[in-house]
Amino acid sequence: MSVSHLITLNDLPAADIRAIVQRAMLLKADPSQALSQRRKTLALLFDKASTRTRLAFEVAMAQLDGTCVFMAREHSQMGRGEPLADAARVMGRIADCIAIRTFAHERLETFAAHCEVPVINALSDSFHPCQLLADMQTFNECRGSIKGRRVVWIGDGNNMCQSYINAAAIFDFELRIACPPGFEPERGLLEANSDRVTLVRDPRSACRDADLVTTDVWASMGQEEEQGRRVAAFAEFTVNDELMALARDEVLFMHCLPAHRGEEVSASVIDGPQSVVWQQAENRMHTQKALLETLLTAG
Repeated sequence: MSVSHLITLNDLPAADIRAIVQRAMLLKADPSQALSQRRKTLALLFDKASTRTRLAFEVAMAQLDGTCVFMAREHSQMGRGEPLADAARVMGRIADCIAIRTFAHERLETFAAHCEVPVINALSDSFHPCQLLADMQTFNECRGSIKGRRVVWIGDGNNMCQSYINAAAIFDFELRIACPPGFEPERGLLEANSDRVTLVRDPRSACRDADLVTTDVWASMGQEEEQGRRVAAFAEFTVNDELMALARDEVLFMHCLPAHRGEEVSASVIDGPQSVVWQQAENRMHTQKALLETLLTAG
């Protein structure tokens, strides 16, 4: 029997991804509709620090009547050199689903290739699909369908940006990416989605007529030593009131958090009326609940 994983948004049929978002909204409105996962266990294997992702998964699994086991890499045998393939074979025989938060995306791919149960990307250096599920839910709740809308990404072409590229194809929206030279997303992703994704250098031109403006920190986990260089490179890429004024009147602002006010976003924007970051953060739990329900009841 084939096993469904979520390593990127492209690992499930587009219709299934869209259905997960719709299911999340239903479960948010009426949690009693959730399909019980009693006696099911989700293992969280995290190499990186986490607030929203870990809390959302643990609460989601609790509300599904299942259990969660958290394992930090340094407290497991993998922290002492156990091969990923061996750990995957063992964990897949004990847990019912495994969510991994790591650095190199290849670690996830290796783990999933040797695991008998669903593996979820809880964040890697290349993609963050769980966050995009919440972002799509949040836009839908606030403005209706995102199909045909203009979404603007400002800043680093990082894992979030690359997941937005995948989402643009699945949810059928236009994506403009504004980033300085040397910080672009993967060229292959851009080329494969050139029909709906545009790379620009000027954040002002990118924001014109935007329905959604979103960003992330300039230096992600593991890039702390690059902070000074990145602050200089991204100096003109702060999402502020001037940029937001170029967008549509009903524009929304999103940020996956944690945020650095005064760097990638001004306090007046993230704490202002166009910001939906707190609703977006809450929706991590609802979409991850819907995702777990989908993967654990597949087949």
